[in-house]
Amino acid sequence: MSGLVEVKVNNKIGHIMLNRPDKLNALSRELVEEIIHYLEEYSRNPDVNVIIISGNGKSFCAGGSIDTMQNISGASEAAKWVEYVSGLSQKIMDVDKYVIAAVHGYAAGAGFSIALASDFIVADTDAKFALSFTNIGLIPDLGLIKTLTERVSSPIVKEWISSGKTLTANEAESHMLVNRIVKGNVISESEKFADFVVNGPMIANKYVKYLVNNVPNFHQETAFMQENIIQVMMLQTEDHKEGISAFFEKRIPEFTGR
Repeated sequence: MSGLVEVKVNNKIGHIMLNRPDKLNALSRELVEEIIHYLEEYSRNPDVNVIIISGNGKSFCAGGSIDTMQNISGASEAAKWVEYVSGLSQKIMDVDKYVIAAVHGYAAGAGFSIALASDFIVADTDAKFALSFTNIGLIPDLGLIKTLTERVSSPIVKEWISSGKTLTANEAESHMLVNRIVKGNVISESEKFADFVVNGPMIANKYVKYLVNNVPNFHQETAFMQENIIQVMMLQTEDHKEGISAFFEKRIPEFTGR
């Protein structure tokens, strides 16, 4: 790895910090590759219960690297780039652990897409979410149109995208796009937010993410069937037994992910 991300595991939290501060953490192919690598590594790591993605320097992520896009020549090369970079959002949504986007400064363009692909957003008071795609003659990518339209009405989404809207943290909160607005160190505040995941039942959380993310794809009968199948498995876990014991003993459960 080339050091384009900084990583560490602390208190069952796997950190991925984008580390191109001189480029406002704009996404190059190499940066995308490293983020995906560590998402996969943390997914396999039993000592990681939750993942926090953040940005070094002045901003979370300023979107796609203009340098990279300028060097694309021809439809074939463009298709390869778009397909590759969109895989980052898909990986964030598919990884079987919760992902928190800790946003400060700008989450612009693809940076906004990454935040929306995450399970939770914790935003600093100075955070700005910029739909800057049309400013350079493009449409949103990395799944943003779907993830945003699932949260906000389509007429508003069309207006925001076509006008190149930039939302403040408060505006994003008013539209229920962020879970928390914090003042101070957004990473440490995200760690505090993550406490319910760190100390929660890993297996149950894994399937909650899977089910909620896939609800739009399920017919009602399929949704019931999926819930029932998974609940049968949950009823046989050590975490469920621990939860029941803790309930009767009037104490906080100590889940082990088994």
